[in-house]
Amino acid sequence: MQINVVSIKGKKTSKTVELPDDIFGIEPNDHVIYLAVKQYLAAQRQGTHKVKTRLEVKGSSKKLHKQKGTGGSRKGNIRNPLYKGGGTIFGPKPRDYDFKLNRKVKDLAKMSALAHKAKNNAIVVIEDIKLDAPKTKEFADILKGLKIENKKSLFVVPEYDDNLHLSLRNIPHVEGSLLADINTYDIVNADVLVLSETAAKLFSEEEVTAEA
Repeated sequence: MQINVVSIKGKKTSKTVELPDDIFGIEPNDHVIYLAVKQYLAAQRQGTHKVKTRLEVKGSSKKLHKQKGTGGSRKGNIRNPLYKGGGTIFGPKPRDYDFKLNRKVKDLAKMSALAHKAKNNAIVVIEDIKLDAPKTKEFADILKGLKIENKKSLFVVPEYDDNLHLSLRNIPHVEGSLLADINTYDIVNADVLVLSETAAKLFSEEEVTAEA
């Protein structure tokens, strides 16, 4: 799959990048995308929810009255879950919501998400961005040049750039990621996937290395 490289001002250049069909041209598998997104969101949950049982709430453990002969119902102590201030029955306890997903499933999900973006023409390859200093306004101008200022976008670069990171982090609908760290959720969550020229070329290089 061949895609044109655009400048930071959004103008088409004479350069092109070849994105491997083994990644961007496959038939997407929506079910593995669902599993990968579900696993990612589950791992984000803190799982610190906790309620007190009848053993943990404050109150006397003395039986309220004798079992028989009162004309009333049988009662235990004041910590009974049926009373106000009593313990909670079968309430939530701290737990880990994360679950295991095989590496091959995760890889297929990521490739499927990338293939969806390719099918929808939602991939932009831009010349490598070099900022002399952190400038949110300068980065916002780049978004305007690409005509994606009102879209959720994921910028993918090969290595960390402090100026770039500081420039985009205050724009609410823009996320930045290293190529090695992109995941299925971030790809699916973005309307547009923006690859730096170097990051786009690395896809092809990795493909060649894998075949070798």
